[in-house]
Amino acid sequence: MSTTLQNYIGGIWLDGDGAPLESRNPSRPDELVASGPQASEDQTRDAVAAARAASPAWAGTPLAERGAILLRAASVIESRAEAWGAELAREEGKTLPEGKGEVLRAAQVFRYQAAEAERDAGAVFHSPRAGEQILVTRKPLGVVAVVTPFNFPIAIPAWKIAPALIHGNTVVWKPASTVPLLAMRLAQALDEAGLPAGVLNLVLGSGSLGDVLVDHPDVDGLSFTGSTGVGRTLAGRSAARGVPVQAEMGGKNAAIVLADADLDLALEQVLLGAFRSSGQKCTATSRLIVEDAIADDFLARLTARVAALRVGDPLEAGTDLGPVITAQARNAILKSVDDAITGSARLLAGGPEAAVPAEGHFVAPTVLEVFGDSVLWRDELFGPVLAVRRASDPAEAFKLADDSEFGLSAALFTQDLTLALEGLETLDVGVLHVNSESAGADPHVPFGGAKKSGYGPKEQGQAAREFFTHTTTVYLRGGRARP
Repeated sequence: MSTTLQNYIGGIWLDGDGAPLESRNPSRPDELVASGPQASEDQTRDAVAAARAASPAWAGTPLAERGAILLRAASVIESRAEAWGAELAREEGKTLPEGKGEVLRAAQVFRYQAAEAERDAGAVFHSPRAGEQILVTRKPLGVVAVVTPFNFPIAIPAWKIAPALIHGNTVVWKPASTVPLLAMRLAQALDEAGLPAGVLNLVLGSGSLGDVLVDHPDVDGLSFTGSTGVGRTLAGRSAARGVPVQAEMGGKNAAIVLADADLDLALEQVLLGAFRSSGQKCTATSRLIVEDAIADDFLARLTARVAALRVGDPLEAGTDLGPVITAQARNAILKSVDDAITGSARLLAGGPEAAVPAEGHFVAPTVLEVFGDSVLWRDELFGPVLAVRRASDPAEAFKLADDSEFGLSAALFTQDLTLALEGLETLDVGVLHVNSESAGADPHVPFGGAKKSGYGPKEQGQAAREFFTHTTTVYLRGGRARP
């Protein structure tokens, strides 16, 4: 069954005026999940105008009332977790348990951000002058453009849109064109929750719509998640207009397994980090560094486990990996792996010749040992491919892990507190997991990368308000007392 797609502009569900847009099941590309005309550039400008018109009233709405709407939206999302989780699995390719889990995570994010109404609203400082107080208050940016990727079609939008709304901003949202159905579902939840017209606007379509938003004079901020190349371009264009940008970009995340590690724990966590969601996470483990003393044993166990992973329809029970998002993504991943094998890489598991379902955009979970510099070590493939290198000691392991222009996430497996602290000091990443997988982020703590993985303030938790608000420092003093 195919769902009809519509855009949401000024509180009204509208057919697009643009070219046809189709969402297809990456497990069965002949299966149409959703379709409808995409928004035109003029409709995107209409969405910005609607957000601008709604901005003063929404900014003036008490935070508790905004929070109540977010709580109602969370309840709607939670009540549809089964159905929307299945749609997510059909549209994006995650397994059904992951799809349902992502929908529930979106509800969790909305609940957390709704509670901003019960947290501090600013700060009060002492003044050096008698009879005066210094207050630091916060105000919304105004109209915020949100541009989101395909790999978390409801969770990433939730952790951008929820804080934007709770802090009094209005939003124009352009999701990835490959996952329009889940975007429509999230907008429906907010619509059902009673969000006023124009506060959230959804435009479905190609990247050209994002260009309209980035260059629009009435857009006051941009929150983006996607590739490093696109993120840098958008950040540059926004900065030229003086518009603040929050950009979460690429990752080439390392897991380090030292000789003293709990190898059973490390094996399980590396598998989850590398291959859950078919490696289509910005925080996925795509590099593995193993200390020489345990490398042969660990890699033998790892490759045996990888060979046993089941690749198939994500809606079927027992499936470990679904497809990657498109045929183009699959072909690019396989070519990179093939080129590496043709070079000096040693294939340990999977590879282009491994058996996968003939229909769909499937890539077998793949492990390769690389020697020296390699595309597999440098570039983000965004698929179930793990590049391995050996280290003679912890110092070399940390050096190899830090050998990347990216700095989003890392995992360190050790039972030595001194080595864990050394890793904390040495590894230049935004998120460090000690004895757990590199992927994963909780909604109450900051999330974001170092180096070329991030730009601007962090996401999630109370860190989100650093982007979605600006401060006003108020010097408050009364006049002379009346007689």
